[in-house]
Amino acid sequence: MAEVKITKDNFTSEVLKCDIPVLLDFWAEWCGPCRMLSPIVEEIAEEYDGRIKVGKVNVDEEPELSSVFNVSSIPLLVVLDHGKAVKSSVGYVPKEKVLELLDL
Repeated sequence: MAEVKITKDNFTSEVLKCDIPVLLDFWAEWCGPCRMLSPIVEEIAEEYDGRIKVGKVNVDEEPELSSVFNVSSIPLLVVLDHGKAVKSSVGYVPKEKVLELLDL
């Protein structure tokens, strides 16, 4: 499954009610480290399809969601399990660190 664009309108159905862990990537077009991290996140979405769901949250388009997660720096990765945030990471990290975050 490819990454899912997460908005305030689909947040409950796509994230909170999801039966598998969700990796949320908070990003912006103008953010260099976000653009560096994006291919890694996309790769993980493909490789772990069915085991995790990967959601992308554009902080410029979704200020309400950014506020809920107290986003002050991006990229921000948040792992949610049954709707609860369990881990997070700020800034660019290599694929190995993202997999550690996901316990994969």
